[in-house]
Amino acid sequence: MALEWKIKPFEALTVHELYDILKLRSEIFVVEQNCVYLDLDGKDKVALHLFGEFEGAIVAHARLFKSGISFDNASIGRVTVAANYRDRKWGHDLMREAIAGILSHFGESKITIGAQLYLKKFYESQGFVQTSEMYLEDDIPHIEMQKV
Repeated sequence: MALEWKIKPFEALTVHELYDILKLRSEIFVVEQNCVYLDLDGKDKVALHLFGEFEGAIVAHARLFKSGISFDNASIGRVTVAANYRDRKWGHDLMREAIAGILSHFGESKITIGAQLYLKKFYESQGFVQTSEMYLEDDIPHIEMQKV
């Protein structure tokens, strides 16, 4: 069974959708990765929120930004798939939907991301190439990557 994809600006998210998105991000970025950081960085309000629902639950999410917000180019961030669904390879579907969403909503095809280093091959499979040296963000190795 496939995910049902939705893209909404912050103001259009229901309270329940917002709660489920933030809970998913907290489960992954704070608990699973054992990283104490402030996930609520102020950018949610200017992002488009792409999320996938499966059997009534939000199990995948990414934020989409037009150019000039996170990077000079459009960008994708907070890419998450619930741990118990990763075996379904929905991360690839999420990235394809995110790339298509950037193009359809912002008319942009050049995308920059700040990727966790261990996911380099995953993002390369989506057409991204490394454009920076490794840097630490919240004590986690990251690299910038770009899709043209």
